[in-house]
Amino acid sequence: WVLTARLPWVPPQPVLGNVWSSWKCQAIDLLYWRDIKQTGIVFGSLLLLLFSLTQFSVVSVVAYLALAGLSATISFRIYKSVLQAVQKTDEGHPFKAYLEMEMNLSQDQIQKYTDCLQLYVNSTVKELRRLFLVQDLVDSLKFAVLMWLLTYVGALFNGLTLLIMAVVSMFTLPVVYDKYQAQIDQYLGLVRTHINTVVAKIQAKIPGAKRKAE
Repeated sequence: WVLTARLPWVPPQPVLGNVWSSWKCQAIDLLYWRDIKQTGIVFGSLLLLLFSLTQFSVVSVVAYLALAGLSATISFRIYKSVLQAVQKTDEGHPFKAYLEMEMNLSQDQIQKYTDCLQLYVNSTVKELRRLFLVQDLVDSLKFAVLMWLLTYVGALFNGLTLLIMAVVSMFTLPVVYDKYQAQIDQYLGLVRTHINTVVAKIQAKIPGAKRKAE
């Protein structure tokens, strides 16, 4: 039922392999709550940001976040300065380690990210061209049905609500699936079989809808 996956989810090796593997491992650790503290901070921060955007404009949210960050750093800076004056120590700037940290992207890193972006943009454009110009009638019909369903989803939810639901799902569904994988796979297999049967019947009735034998 779902559109045939043609977008390359894994960048080609070895140019982008290390970057992709690192991101993938970090994402898996977050989504599966391997480090509860780190995942909780990321999950809570994302939800707080999204809920803030539902109440205030993007400009206001960014401004408030910047003010909150500045308030925290300025307060800590003053506190450490007073503490050093009272204790007569010479510890220096409290954020010295972070100020001296190297944060510049190298030319190789920029090239890797550019290659990755170019890969996905080109693949997306080719896939959309294939769908809109009906290279494969079945896939184009599936895409049309998907867009039709999205019109109803858009009428029920706005973009931020969908984004909040997506974030909650990202941080809950992997854990649920990992715990109840056998039962979920069984039901998904039944649904997939039923959908494939329906699609096969539709293909048989639509002229030119059958895929060419590879």
